[in-house]
Amino acid sequence: MTTVRFRTDRDRITGFTCQGHSGHAEAGRDIVCAAVTSAIRYLEATVNDVLGLAASVRVREAETPSIAFRLPGGLSPELEETTQALMAGLMVYLSQLHSEYPDSVEVYEEA
Repeated sequence: MTTVRFRTDRDRITGFTCQGHSGHAEAGRDIVCAAVTSAIRYLEATVNDVLGLAASVRVREAETPSIAFRLPGGLSPELEETTQALMAGLMVYLSQLHSEYPDSVEVYEEA
């Protein structure tokens, strides 16, 4: 199962960790895992490459793969609004995946 834990500080989504393999199908043929990975890569490319921010991204390719993503602090109000919309969109998308594939994806929000 893929588990995504969004971290919040008051009303701000500060980042998330994503861990595990969805187990929906074998590696390389797993549409759920591909959907999660693609969405996270899109977010990271938008935040770091398009917006030019320095969000922290750590990827571990171990027995249990994981990705940790953290937004930087001290953003301008405009960038804060944009990054929060992106993070909320990812949370909604992954929650919709959970609704479609409840045995493959879990999404949590933690303070």
